Amino acid sequence: MQRGWESSFGGSDRIWTSGGKAVDLVQTEVLRAFRFTLDPTRAQQGDLLRHAGAARWAFNHALGMKIAAHQQWRDQVQAMVDSGVEESAARKRVRVPVPMKPVIQKHLNQIKGDPEKRPWPEGSIGPARPCPWWKEVSTYAFQSAFIDADQAWKNWQDSLAGRRAGRKVGYPRFKKKGRARDSFRLHHTVTQPTIRLDGYRRLTLPRLGTIRIHDSGKRLARLITRGQAVVQSVTVSRSANRWYAAVLVKVHQDIPRATRAQRANGTVGVDLGVRTLAALSRPVTLPGAPETLMVPNPRHLAADTRRLTHAQRALSRSTKGSARRRKAAQRVATLHHRIAERRTTYLHTLTKQLAARYATVAVEDLNVRGMSASARGTVEQPGRKVRQKDVTLGGGFVGVLRGGWSGVLLVR
Repeated sequence: MQRGWESSFGGSDRIWTSGGKAVDLVQTEVLRAFRFTLDPTRAQQGDLLRHAGAARWAFNHALGMKIAAHQQWRDQVQAMVDSGVEESAARKRVRVPVPMKPVIQKHLNQIKGDPEKRPWPEGSIGPARPCPWWKEVSTYAFQSAFIDADQAWKNWQDSLAGRRAGRKVGYPRFKKKGRARDSFRLHHTVTQPTIRLDGYRRLTLPRLGTIRIHDSGKRLARLITRGQAVVQSVTVSRSANRWYAAVLVKVHQDIPRATRAQRANGTVGVDLGVRTLAALSRPVTLPGAPETLMVPNPRHLAADTRRLTHAQRALSRSTKGSARRRKAAQRVATLHHRIAERRTTYLHTLTKQLAARYATVAVEDLNVRGMSASARGTVEQPGRKVRQKDVTLGGGFVGVLRGGWSGVLLVR
C-alpha cells in the first residue's frame, strides 16, 4: 500500500492511503529516557564519583537547613505549650518558614568558598566556608540535589496530611556515603545544549567532557537530527561497578495505534504465577524458544545462589574498614546487580513481545505489597494466611517477590 505524507497544523499529521482515504495522526509530547551504559576511563570515574559526592553533600546541606527550621518550630510550639497554650492552638499560631531551593542556593553562594580568602559573613549558619571544592563540579549537581530535597520534604508533608496516595512516607533522612546510591542529575540550556551525543558511541556532559558508551546512540541521535527530540537532562548513577546515564528527552511522536497484525491477533490475557511466571491465553515467542502459552520462571536468584553465598560469607569474615572487605562488598554488589539486570531484561523481553504482538493486553491487578504485608510475622507468631499462600503459590511465599511481578505490572 502506497502512502503519501502531509503535515498539518494543530499538532497532527495526515497520511494518504492508496485508496485515497486520509487518516489523521494526532501528535503528542512525551518524556522518554534513553539509558546508556557508560565506559569511563579511570580519571573519568573519579570525576563521576566527585559529582555524586557533591550531589549527596548538597542534598544533606539542604535537608539540614529544613530540619533546623522544623526544630525551631518545634521549640517554639513547646515553649507556648509550657506557658499554658493548648498544643493545637500553638501549632496554628507558630509560623517558621522552611527554606526551599532559592533560599538555600542563595545562602550557599554567600558562604561557600575558601575560608582563607573570603571572610565569614555575619549571621551565616553552618560550618565556616563549606565545600571549597565547588568549582570542580557542575553547578547543576547542586541545584538538582536541592530540588530533590524539596521534593522529599514535600512528599513527607503531603503523606502526613493525607494529600499523597500510596504508602506512608517517613521523615526525610540524610544520605550516607556507602549506603545511598551514587547518582546525580545534570541539566542544561535547551537553546545552548551541553548534553549531547558525539556520534553514536560517545556522550558529552557538562564539566565531565566526552564519555564513551557501550550502547549505540543511533536511535536518539536520529530523533534529535530530525528535530523530533530535545534533550532535557541526564541522570548518571552507579550500580555495583557499572555507570549508567539516563538521558531524559522530550519527544514529539504520533499517538500509537494498533497495527493490522495487532488487531488480527486481538487480546491476550496474562495470569501471573510463581512456578510459571505467566500463563497466557494466546501464544508468545521468546528468544531461543518456540511459541508457548506458559512462560517459564528463569529463577535468576536461584541460579546464582551458590556464588552469592560464597561471596557473602567472604564478606562476613572480612575486617571492617579493610581493603579486603571493600573488595568483598564489591563482589556481592556485582552479583546482585547481575541478577537484577537479568531479571529486568527477561521481563522487558516478555512485555515487549506482548505489547508488539497484540492490540490489548489484560493483566490481573495484583496488590503485591499488600499480599506480602499480610504475610509478615515471626516463626512463633506467623502472619495472616501464610500457610495458605505457601501452599497455593507452590511453596515459599517469597517467590512472589523473587518472580519480579512488579516489573510485569509496571510495564502496563
